[in-house]
Amino acid sequence: MSKYKYPVVLTIAGSDSGGGAGIQADLKTISALGCFATTAITAITVQNTLGVTGIHQIPVDFVTAQIKAVMGDLKPSTIKIGMVHSPELAMALAETLSYYPGVPIIFDPVMVATSGDRLIDDHTIVTFKEQLFPLAEIITPNLDEAAILADMEIYTIDDMKEAALCLLQYGCNAVLIKGGHLEGSELCDIYFHKNGDECVFRSPKIYTVNTHGTGCTLSSAIASFIALGNDLTVSISKSKNYIHQAIEQGKDVRTGAGQGPINHFFNPQKLTKDVRE
Repeated sequence: MSKYKYPVVLTIAGSDSGGGAGIQADLKTISALGCFATTAITAITVQNTLGVTGIHQIPVDFVTAQIKAVMGDLKPSTIKIGMVHSPELAMALAETLSYYPGVPIIFDPVMVATSGDRLIDDHTIVTFKEQLFPLAEIITPNLDEAAILADMEIYTIDDMKEAALCLLQYGCNAVLIKGGHLEGSELCDIYFHKNGDECVFRSPKIYTVNTHGTGCTLSSAIASFIALGNDLTVSISKSKNYIHQAIEQGKDVRTGAGQGPINHFFNPQKLTKDVRE
């Protein structure tokens, strides 16, 4: 009997009926990178490439039951959190996950979909800061989400750095602010760790409408690379490289009438480029 085990990753997130983001993007990413994906579904969305038209919340006790079932048997090495739709769920997640203190949590505080649709209740934001951020190894907001969380406008890299330092005050170990919406031909993501480390991750901007699910994919990729034994900054760098190639390989594919998905299943085996500064 083989003793080999796939590294296990748990993703706690919402389902995207269009298949490009959320749980579906996480499953594709984790599998493509050689880990075993497990799930706790927080919500079911009515969604396609044109936007989100409905959200059905899964009962809180059923979400936590999914987590306990996975943690009790499959023993994930990392946990990714995506869509959390209510303060009640955020508090329940914080309580449940506090029983697994040795498992790194990558929290992508999903608030706004790629289409611009707002996905969570305003009251949930305070609970994020008070309950979930202190449990997180890293949080990975995009510019819109970082602006909401830090209560400031973000237009420049200096603004991103100021927002990252602000968010560290809520107790997470590290912050990665994704700069995909900044003007210019280069993508710049800002990383700050509470120990004082900082990096700028740079990559060329790819001009395509097929960017649906990039935030979900990045956070689940980071969780996967940590589960594979990489440290946090190397995991981010490899994840950025994976995302870049997945966008490049899917940029000319037509899927739906709106913002299509990236190509999760290009050959991701050679992920050696380091985009840190």
